[in-house]
Amino acid sequence: MSGRQPVHHGNAQRTPADDRTGRTGVWFVGARGSVATTAVAGCAAVTAGLHPPTGMVTETPPFADAGLPALDALVFGGHDVSDCPLPKRAEDLTADRVPPTGLARAVHTELAAADEEIRPGGPLPGDRRTDEELIRSFTDDLAGFRTRHALARVVVVHVASTEPLPEPDAPRLPASALYAAAALRADCPYVNFTPSTGLFAPALAETVAASAVPHAGRDGKTGQTLLRSVLAPMFVQRALAVRAWSGTNLLGGGDGATLADPAAAAAKNAGKERVLADTLGPGVEGTVHIDDVPALGEWKTAWDHVAIDGFLGSRMILQTTWQGCDSALAAPLVLDLARLLARAHEVGLTGPRPELGFYFKDPDGGPAALAAQFDALVAFAGRLRDGAR
Repeated sequence: MSGRQPVHHGNAQRTPADDRTGRTGVWFVGARGSVATTAVAGCAAVTAGLHPPTGMVTETPPFADAGLPALDALVFGGHDVSDCPLPKRAEDLTADRVPPTGLARAVHTELAAADEEIRPGGPLPGDRRTDEELIRSFTDDLAGFRTRHALARVVVVHVASTEPLPEPDAPRLPASALYAAAALRADCPYVNFTPSTGLFAPALAETVAASAVPHAGRDGKTGQTLLRSVLAPMFVQRALAVRAWSGTNLLGGGDGATLADPAAAAAKNAGKERVLADTLGPGVEGTVHIDDVPALGEWKTAWDHVAIDGFLGSRMILQTTWQGCDSALAAPLVLDLARLLARAHEVGLTGPRPELGFYFKDPDGGPAALAAQFDALVAFAGRLRDGAR
């Protein structure tokens, strides 16, 4: 394999005609995975009036006049190393009840159209292309997608499987960083909904600093950490001392298999534990364990055990159980993020967007408590409504 290549600057150019179309591209990295498949199917179902937009914060009143692209104006494509067609992938997911029975057939046309716009990802085993060659190829894919559909802009959303944290002296950029570099070069807003490296690769630091596109991440907050970001501030506000906070995740499907790798699990747990450190400070005992349970399929169970010191040293315990379908939790959020960043790009906002911390375990700054993050998000909607630059 060739050594790490320099990442060059340079953005694809949009024309005024592109901005007049009003159509927005959503380019999923991991486009045939559970989250992307559910997002494409779900967007089609909501647009057709088959299901309400449950879970989509951008479909609630505070965002009604924020200038976000309409759901029926979204065009989907992406990269993936899998060759399973999206309609077949959606049918397979139906066995786990998300999407529900019959929906994959009802939105087959939309799934097939998105599948036509999925390009091979990489690097694949035996791929001898350099980092620069891969970035250039991915950039060309994004530019071609924008041109074919006369899109105003394309938002890249990374929802591929979690990568292990890269070694400091690794000779190649991790795949997530290659896709992120291509997004910046193609002038595409970027979302990292996974714990993978993405824009945080040191080799991309100069490129990220010089970029004129908005970006947000990383690691979507869908279940256990969502609950932690609500409960941890409660203990602080009530002056209760948290002594220990331990958790266990039981996962099936692709996430369970991926996170069976200790290195990938470590990358995932770093974000899960951050909200506690940011809210409670250092010294809280406990860790998170992740177990692969294939029988669970697309569903997950998360347990938390919290030990608390109360008045006069009284010892108290809080235990929680969260059960949910990860793709059904994540899909509406990635649609939200694509719409929000598309509008941010339209009004000229650039760089990391801490206002979107509501969606992430490891946000780009801002408060850690969910209530404060939601306030920041609603204020951001106001800026988008006003076309703030």
